[in-house]
Amino acid sequence: MASSTYQKNSITLIDGISMGTGVMIGAGIFALTGQIADLAGPLFPLSFVAGALVTGFSAYTYVKMSNAYPSAGGIGMILQKAYGPGGIAAGAAVLMALSMVINESLVARTFGTYVLRPFDIGTDSPLVPVLGVGLIVFAYLVNVSGNRSVGLVSLIMAALKIGGIAFFGAAALWAGGFSFEPRARADDLPLTGFVASMALSILAFKGFTTITNSGAEMVDPHRNVGRAITVSILVCVVVYLLVAFAVGSSLSLDEIVAAKDYALAEAAQPTLGLYGFYFTVALAVLATASGLLASIFAVSRMLAMLTDMKMIPHSHFGMPGGIRDHTLVYTVVAAAVLTVFFDLSRIASLGAFFYLVMDIAIHVGVYRWLKHEIGAQGWVMLIAILLDVLVLGAFAVMKWQSDPVIVVIAVVAMVCVFAFQRIYLRRWLGEGDNGHDAGHG
Repeated sequence: MASSTYQKNSITLIDGISMGTGVMIGAGIFALTGQIADLAGPLFPLSFVAGALVTGFSAYTYVKMSNAYPSAGGIGMILQKAYGPGGIAAGAAVLMALSMVINESLVARTFGTYVLRPFDIGTDSPLVPVLGVGLIVFAYLVNVSGNRSVGLVSLIMAALKIGGIAFFGAAALWAGGFSFEPRARADDLPLTGFVASMALSILAFKGFTTITNSGAEMVDPHRNVGRAITVSILVCVVVYLLVAFAVGSSLSLDEIVAAKDYALAEAAQPTLGLYGFYFTVALAVLATASGLLASIFAVSRMLAMLTDMKMIPHSHFGMPGGIRDHTLVYTVVAAAVLTVFFDLSRIASLGAFFYLVMDIAIHVGVYRWLKHEIGAQGWVMLIAILLDVLVLGAFAVMKWQSDPVIVVIAVVAMVCVFAFQRIYLRRWLGEGDNGHDAGHG
């Protein structure tokens, strides 16, 4: 089993960038392109640009905090310093962990969907979650072999898939005559839909937060955490734009939406032929496997740090090994359950709700109590808060109209998380939820 102690200097700058891009590209391109087009209409490539802009403002807070306080607990550390060891910090940290687990199930189901495309098996086949769970088990086995294995595999996969996706995008654009099929009509461009689509675009970039959870293990973390985050976002926005325009040059908007769970494979065949189709399927398998590997690595360490901070309960359930070994098991079991019981659209929606609420909590806490301590510009965080609120509101409105059940599930789940954390901290640990005064100040 993996060591239960953190391995200092075991993650290089390149490893960190590979993990960040691995998580983002695994979900962002293959799982979300079609869903974003469904909301944003013919302007869906611009949704990635808008999402990157919002993510840039959000990343500022994480970079400043990670440079000042590099930690294996990343998000948990930021929340505890901002709010103290109470229910607010613990609840928001659990939302982040859940959003990461949800991302894993999103990527796992995408893996299953693409593997089955050559056999013309639909997304409602029980083989989709079976293959997804199989990938989760594989990622678990790689993770228990240690950090070096994760870093090496992530690096190799990131290089292969970024090169492959760039080739796909360039080839599809060239074959399609550099045209962009989706044409805009006035009624195709609802402002609310475009803003709502940014929730999924932001979800496609949120993998940068996995880097903050590796601060204690990164070489020269005070400099390299911020560098890895910045480079990962820049790489991904270029890749996303290239692929979005390539898909748009091959398919009409209706075709993209109809094939939203496997849009890239569908886009490859008209312009690149059968070999292009199989190449894209292979690329999707590689990308999703890489994304899942990096995400499981990060979330298991975040849960271990939250346990060390006594922010979440922990039970060994009779298992041998240390806390990180156990949180790795919890992570893959939770991801497997979600993979079996939720479809791609609902998984993505739930992840977007959880992540945006947690992100707002991060910015509010750091702005109120830590901005001077870390030398941050308050106006940047205020813009990040405003943008998050606008996107979350628009996304909630759109989802309430199309799928109110997932909105209810998200709200109930968040209320339960905060209520449970408050009860746990007060009754089991005897600690009050004293806000910021209980922790940093």
